[in-house]
Parts: sequence; structure tokens; C-alpha cells
Amino acid sequence: MTDCNIKGLVHAHETFGAVDGPGVRYVVFLQGCAMRCMYCHNPETWAMGNDEWKAEEWDAKSLFEKAYKYKTYWGKNMDRGGITVSGGEPLLQMDFVTEFFRIAKAKGVHTALDTSGQPFSNDSAYLEKFDELMKYTDLVMLDLKAFDSELHKKVTGFGNANILDMAKYLSDKGKTMWIRRVLVPGLTDGEDELKRLSEFIKSLKTVEKVEILPYHTLGLFKWKKLGIDYPLEDVRTPSKEEIEKAKEILGIN
Repeated sequence: MTDCNIKGLVHAHETFGAVDGPGVRYVVFLQGCAMRCMYCHNPETWAMGNDEWKAEEWDAKSLFEKAYKYKTYWGKNMDRGGITVSGGEPLLQMDFVTEFFRIAKAKGVHTALDTSGQPFSNDSAYLEKFDELMKYTDLVMLDLKAFDSELHKKVTGFGNANILDMAKYLSDKGKTMWIRRVLVPGLTDGEDELKRLSEFIKSLKTVEKVEILPYHTLGLFKWKKLGIDYPLEDVRTPSKEEIEKAKEILGIN
């Protein structure tokens, strides 16, 4: 059963996203995230409800109609772009994303899910809903914050066993993935850590692309506005050489 009127809490929209999946994307940023990543550039999306940043409630049909107005950006046959749902953490609003993507696929639109995977569970009831979402998802962009569980907990506040399980589950189900990694000097750039991550990625059968996302401080002003202490204020951005070394370890051409 579908429900075009199911509501989702949306933080922001981007009409011409060029780094959120293949081609030009209409990007929907959903509200709500349980993780507290040390370098998060969207801390205003953490809150699970509406707040001073004025997240808006949308139904899936209306949101798709808004996005579909930009279909000319996606190519004549909609083969050079599509829709990406990001966050926050979109899996916290899985029913809404499922309905939104179901409507999109009925129109032939490419769909991408940008997730950190934290809510994933092998519980049968969860997997039933997750499998339904995957029916309408063309690409999963999985942000693996760290391979080592203790490092992952330090960076995000959570371990990562369920996230690695999600990657393996997607691989076994034949779902196309992009793996993303934020490179933070002195935190997520350790050679052994990257080698272990590389071996894990090689064990997956459906990884189409691996991306390094260099750490930046563009979201620092948001932490200050929210009155949250920023833990990496003295951390620099990675050098070109450090980025190239990480790419080499991860086998990125």
C-alpha cells in the first residue's frame, strides 16, 4: 500500500547539485540525525523536529512535483541526473523516502540515497521496510566515516558494526554503491585505517565508485550560531599530497 500524502520533514533543497550523485541532481536534505560527527557541516539538521532553522513538512507527492520542475537539467531522457535524498540521515524517515522514490521511479527518474547508514538493522521488520526502499533506489552513496569501530565511535558517537553490515547486505543484494570517506588530517587519514577500509571495500561486489571528501570548515559558522563547541577548530584541511596518498591506498584513479 502506498501513501502519496505521507509527510517528511525537509531541511533544505538544492536544485542544481553537481556532487551528490551522477549528473545534475535535485537534492533534498531531510531533517534529523542521531550521529554527532565531529566535522559535520550541517549540525542544524541534527534535531529530529522543527527548530529555529525552520525545517518544513512536505508530503511525498508535492515534494516530487517541486523537484520534477527541474527535469530539464537531467537530460532529454533523464539520463544525466535525477534526485538525491540526503540529510541529516534519510533512513530516519524511511517510509517518506520510499514513497518519494516510488513516485520518482514511476516517472523514470534516477534516485540516489546519500546515507551514513547508522539506523540500519538486521531486524526482520526493519529489513522489510529497507528492502521496499531499495526497490525504488538506483544508487546508495554510503559515507563510511571510519572502518575501525572505536574510531567511528570517537568521530560520530556510534560504533559501526551495523553500518558495515549494511554495506555487505547491499553488496549481497546487488545494489549499486558509491563509498565516500571524509579525510580529516590526524583523525581519519591513518594509513592502517585506510588500508583496512580498502580491503573491506574490495570485499564488496557492487561498489561502482570510491570518493575522498577533503575535510573543510565551511559549516563552522553554523556550530557557532547553535552555540555548540567545535572540536576540530584547530584542524587544517588536508594537503593535495595527503589526498593523493589516501586515493592511492583506496585505489582511486
